[in-house]
Amino acid sequence: MKNEIFISESMGESRIAIVEDGTLVEVYVEKQESQRMVGNIYKGQVENVLPGMQAAFVDIGYDINAFLPFSEIENSAYLADIDDEDRRSSKQKNSKNGAKKNRRKFRDDINVELKSGQDIFVQVIKEAFAGKGPRVTTEIALPGRLLVLVPNVNYIGISKKIWDKYERRRLKKIVSSMKKKGVGVIVRTVAEGKSEELIQNDYSNLIENWKKLQKKSNRTKGAALVYKDLETASSVVRDLFTPDISKIVIDSKKLYRKLQGYLEDVSPNMASHLEHYRLKQPLFESMGIEKELDKLLRPKVWLKSGAYLIIEKTEAMVVVDVNSGRFIGKKNHEENSLKINSEACKEVARQLRLRDLSGLVVIDFIDMREEANRRKIYYELRKELKKDRAKVAVSPISEFGLLEMTRQRIRLSLLDSMSEECPTCHGSGRIMSRETLLTRIDHWLRRYKSKHRSLKLKLELHPEIARFLKDNKKALRGLMWQNFTYIIIEGNQEIARDEFRFLTTKNGQKEIEHVGVEHKNELA
Repeated sequence: MKNEIFISESMGESRIAIVEDGTLVEVYVEKQESQRMVGNIYKGQVENVLPGMQAAFVDIGYDINAFLPFSEIENSAYLADIDDEDRRSSKQKNSKNGAKKNRRKFRDDINVELKSGQDIFVQVIKEAFAGKGPRVTTEIALPGRLLVLVPNVNYIGISKKIWDKYERRRLKKIVSSMKKKGVGVIVRTVAEGKSEELIQNDYSNLIENWKKLQKKSNRTKGAALVYKDLETASSVVRDLFTPDISKIVIDSKKLYRKLQGYLEDVSPNMASHLEHYRLKQPLFESMGIEKELDKLLRPKVWLKSGAYLIIEKTEAMVVVDVNSGRFIGKKNHEENSLKINSEACKEVARQLRLRDLSGLVVIDFIDMREEANRRKIYYELRKELKKDRAKVAVSPISEFGLLEMTRQRIRLSLLDSMSEECPTCHGSGRIMSRETLLTRIDHWLRRYKSKHRSLKLKLELHPEIARFLKDNKKALRGLMWQNFTYIIIEGNQEIARDEFRFLTTKNGQKEIEHVGVEHKNELA
C-alpha cells in the first residue's frame, strides 16, 4: 500500500491530507487564529462538582469551563471509592491509551473527592464545540515519537499492532531497564525495530518534558496552560509517520525544516522521506486534492455504479441516505439492493473519516428482505470501519432498514472547520420564499397602520425581490389598497433576500424599521 501525506500552509489555515493508494482518506484543517487544544495539559481549578450529572466543571483559563466526566477521573487521589479491582483494571490500556476497560466507566454512582477551588491537572481529549467547553481527563499522557509517558501509574504497555512476540519481548525488556517507578510507558507501533538508543532518547525527552511541566505548574497560580502539544501538522507526523508512509510533501520551507530537524532527532532513517514542494502551482491543486475538498462540502456523494449518498449533519446526529440514483441493474431487486449497499459501505466509511463526522450516525440502506443480506452489509461496514483511527461502535441493521453507529469525536468536523453558518439561512440550508416574505410585509404593514397614519412609505428589498414585487403589479396594488398606503419599491444590495426595510418619505428618508432575523419569529 502506497501512503502519502501532503501538508500545505497558507495565511489562513494549515491543511493536511492523507492519501492511500491514490485515494484521499483523511483531511485535517487548522485555522491559524484558533490553534487546537487536544493534547494540551492544564493546571485547572474545580468550579463545580455535580454528582447528579456525574461530572465536574473545571476552569482551565478558557472562555468556557472544561467538562470533566467522573468516568474520565483515573487518578485514585480524586476517587473516594476506588477498590483493588478498579486499580487493576485501570492498568489495562490499549496502544493508543484511549479505550477505557475500567468497569467504572459504565457506573452512574462514582464518588469523587473534588471540591470547588481545588487545583487539578487535566488534559484535553475533545475540542470545544457548539458552545460546549472542551472535554478533559485526569489521565495525563505525554506522547513522544516512539513512546507515550503516563505519569502517576506503574505499568508497561505494548502496541497491539506489534504482532511479533519476540519483538514485544525485546521492547518490554528495553523499557523495563530504563523506566522509573511511578510512571507508566506505552510503546507505540513505530517503535518496532528501533534501537535501544533511540528508545532511550525518546524516554529521556519525555521525562524532561514532564519535569518542566511540574516546575511550570509550581510557579503558576490559578488556572494555566502548563504543556502545549504540537500543532496539527507536527502531531500528524509524530503520530502517523510509520514505515507505511512513502513520503511527506510540504510546501512551507519553515515547516519543512522544523519537521526535518524533529525527525533527525527521533527517527533519522525517516527524515529522507520528507520532500519540500517548490512549484508555483498550489500543492493541493497539483495533486487534485482541492477538487476533492470542494466535494466534501456538498451533501451528495456519487458512487461509481450511479447510486449516490446524501449526508446531512444535524446537531443530534449524522444521517446518511443510500439511494439507487441512476443505477440500472440487470438482476432482481434484492440482488441490486445488495450490490448498491455493498458499494455504499466502503464509501460511507471513507466519508466519515474524510469529513470527520462523529457522534450518532444513522445509515438508511436500501431495503433488503433477506436477513442474510442485512448481516452481510453489517459485517462489510464493520470491516471498512477498521481502517478508521477513531473508535466506532456499530449495531446490526434494524427491521426498518436502519443501521445505527457511533464514532468518536475529537476535532471539529471538516464542514465546521472549512465553512461558516450562512448569514441568510442561518444553517437551515433554505431561505424564505418570495411569497412568504410578501405575507410578512403585509402583516407588518397592518400592525404599523393600526398605530400610524402615514400615507406614503418607502420599502427597500433585495434587488431580486424588488423586481419580483414590481413585476407582480396585482399583488403590489392589493398591498397598497388594503393598507391605504402608497409604497415606493427600491432595491438595495445590502438587504438580504429574506429581509425588508421600511422608511418614511419625510424627514430625509428616516428608517422606521429594518426587519431581519431577530424579528422573524414575531412576524410568523
